[in-house]
Amino acid sequence: MGAAANSGNKAFGLVAIGEAMAELRQSEGDGFNVGFAGDTFNTAVYCARSLDARAAADSAADQKKSNATSLNIEQTVSYVTYVGHDPLSTAFVELVQSEHINADHITRHNENNLGIYSVTTDQAGERSFHYWRSNSAARQLYANDETPVALPAARVVYLSGISLAIMQPSARHRLIDHLKTLSETKQSLLAFDSNYRPQLWESQEVAQSVMTKMWSIADIALPSIDDEMNLFGDASEAAVIERFGSSKRTLTAIKRGSRGPVSPDLPEAEHPHFEPATNVVDTTAAGDSFNGGLLAAFLMGASQAECMVAGHECASMVVGVRGAIAPRYN
Repeated sequence: MGAAANSGNKAFGLVAIGEAMAELRQSEGDGFNVGFAGDTFNTAVYCARSLDARAAADSAADQKKSNATSLNIEQTVSYVTYVGHDPLSTAFVELVQSEHINADHITRHNENNLGIYSVTTDQAGERSFHYWRSNSAARQLYANDETPVALPAARVVYLSGISLAIMQPSARHRLIDHLKTLSETKQSLLAFDSNYRPQLWESQEVAQSVMTKMWSIADIALPSIDDEMNLFGDASEAAVIERFGSSKRTLTAIKRGSRGPVSPDLPEAEHPHFEPATNVVDTTAAGDSFNGGLLAAFLMGASQAECMVAGHECASMVVGVRGAIAPRYN
């Protein structure tokens, strides 16, 4: 993919891998508004915005140094995907750059275009989704077996179950092997969210096998209770927490919606109190934004409890607006 080798100084704080799509969202009048979204892209956006906010606060306080990474804040997050040469793909790349996310590792595919999905809401507030993604360019990630898997150097590499589900099986396994090497050799920490979507997988058994491998190598685990119970058939929430508590990781935050996350690595008394969001308009990207806020806090040197609070606060803000990507007000 023309990415830099993982050697020397780390070029990015976070590298996210996955698929972004054009989002056609029903407008209040007639027609649709066009935006862009995708689970790992959403996370990259909220991570970059959180780091931007920290940089602005440091500048306002005239602090020459902080706990944040010393990298250029505009180049701290990078996104890895395939897009096409179509106008929607071009608009997406422009959005990436406007969000202070590095776009050097977004590859243009010569045959496939950006995937598309639509969102409509009925009178009862129920949302319906329709997808046109079978020919999405992102499905060609690492598909050429003759091309070595390469990623830009990073402190944290982040991906999800959706990232893996859309890939061809051979590409999926080659990427997992590469990620395992990065983690084992301490070149990068691996952050993962299973984000289980049954319709994207060949079967539940394949999904279970792939997710099990990922959880065995992940340094930062960001699962959701519902996804894990649906995928693995855990009898209770406690069973999920116990399962994740059996492995020692750098950080584990199990998402539980409005109740806030829980970590098997923290004693109960050390868990923060999480207030539910006061204004819930649209829960799209709640988990993605949680991951983004948490990973930004982690990159800035926050404690595990502080990271969980940062993730919850970011998600609480995002559910108060419509769409996956909240408007920027600065």
